Amino acid sequence: MSGAGRRFSRWPSGLLAAAGFGALLVFAAFAPEFLPDPDPSRAWQGPGEMPPFGADDRGRSLWVYATQGASILAWPALLAGFVVALLAVFGGVVRATGAARLDGWVQGMGEVVGALPRMVVVLVVALIVPADSRSLYPLAVTWALLAAPGAMDEAAAVAERLGGSRFVEALRAHGYSAARIFLLHIVGYNLRPVVVRQAAEVSMQVVFLELALSYLALAGDRPSLTHADSVMSWAGLLSQGYTWLVIDMESGHALALGLGLIALVTGASLAVSHAARAR
Repeated sequence: MSGAGRRFSRWPSGLLAAAGFGALLVFAAFAPEFLPDPDPSRAWQGPGEMPPFGADDRGRSLWVYATQGASILAWPALLAGFVVALLAVFGGVVRATGAARLDGWVQGMGEVVGALPRMVVVLVVALIVPADSRSLYPLAVTWALLAAPGAMDEAAAVAERLGGSRFVEALRAHGYSAARIFLLHIVGYNLRPVVVRQAAEVSMQVVFLELALSYLALAGDRPSLTHADSVMSWAGLLSQGYTWLVIDMESGHALALGLGLIALVTGASLAVSHAARAR
């Protein structure tokens, strides 16, 4: 297949990823600040009776769950992906420059950070954050920093396979500027697949982290560690929806919406990784 054909084949994945993340951000933008008042007469109404997604056990629109949940995790997840991408680029560029001492320090710090138990550290950070300032941001950044060593190692391995500093010197001998060598040839052409995939994976992991912590808080009837009590996570959809499986309550539409939103994020993450794959 020609280079143009390969570039064209990535367009569908890129458009799918843009649509998925765009929908997530739109949901977050339209999220109300507080939950609406209950209306017991509309409890468990389906999407046909209460569009677009139906109602919960108290007659509140599940649209609020979808939008508030997106507002909780959209920007923290994207921030976590950006942090990992930035650190992965740093690890790859350091290896490409041939700075042995700096590379050794980076590897040593990466081994120390990578050996830390992620969930334990995240929970410690969550407990340190004041109760009136609960947010997913500190947890997302913490998760990203703990995940970054793996991304940096993979990016460094790619740079080493290119030839490291020899590759850079060869391009300099052809008259290329440092900006073109590092930004285009190293990062754009060679590190891009690794950086984008690692960033997308970490963003998706942050979404699942928020769902897990919020679900456990709901199950234990405790305050959430990721958001204020005035908003609802997507975990609320799963918590209410699973009753449809075990006691035959009319909550199947809540479960379907929760799983659909998770599939949206997962599909967008996989699509952006596919769109950025190597030629």
